[in-house]
Amino acid sequence: MTRTVTRTTTSLLAALAIFGLAGCTNLNHQQQSMLSGGAIGAGAGAVVSVLADGNPVIGALVGAGAGTAAGAILGR
Repeated sequence: MTRTVTRTTTSLLAALAIFGLAGCTNLNHQQQSMLSGGAIGAGAGAVVSVLADGNPVIGALVGAGAGTAAGAILGR
């Protein structure tokens, strides 16, 4: 179980790094806030989910959604 969680978390972090470096130029302030919020939320959701013995992928998806929404609202 621990090996699967570690592998899943590593894969998730690698995917976040790739998407984060995938050319985010010409973004306005709100778009940048949404992107940052989604990335931070995904990371935080995965970590909290692992600490709570849950599924890190589900935690990352929920965190990304919440972070993106927060970034959209706060980035106006």
